[in-house]
Amino acid sequence: MFKTEEQIRKMATLTGVLLMAAAEALAQEKQQPARRIVVSIPDRKLAVMEAGRVLRVFPTAVGAPKSPSPAGAFRIVVRIPDPTWYGKGRIVPPGKSNPLGTRWLGLSVQGYGIHGTNNPASIGHNASHGCIRMRNHDVEQLFEMVSVGDTVELYDQATPETAQIFAAAAAGGTL
Repeated sequence: MFKTEEQIRKMATLTGVLLMAAAEALAQEKQQPARRIVVSIPDRKLAVMEAGRVLRVFPTAVGAPKSPSPAGAFRIVVRIPDPTWYGKGRIVPPGKSNPLGTRWLGLSVQGYGIHGTNNPASIGHNASHGCIRMRNHDVEQLFEMVSVGDTVELYDQATPETAQIFAAAAAGGTL
């Protein structure tokens, strides 16, 4: 099959554009390193990790015994500031009475996320319907630290890695 000179020029231009777009995407990935969120359900703590280092640890509330938090590896799929809560026959707009608090980080497991709360006394307890609950000022900080696509790992048992992460953080060190 013979191509005209015009078709060859168009293909060369398109190829150049695609290569530039791919290079720009790779450069952006390198500028924004992926962060990893590690949640220890038994410790009720959340760590933000980057390149093997603990950046920050936050206290959380996790699922109650009748509605446990799911264990597994997930991704952040949506970030919503000032979310609206939709419950059984009720809608609560953003504000002080919203059970989701001031931020929602939706996970790749439907119906679960990391969010703020209108009940800060629940932090440190097994009190949620399975979500990871944080104080509003903490979830606002976390919200600025993470992106859609970042990994969220929820552990329902201690592992050598989670023990190391949370022990290093308690001692003020990093991994």
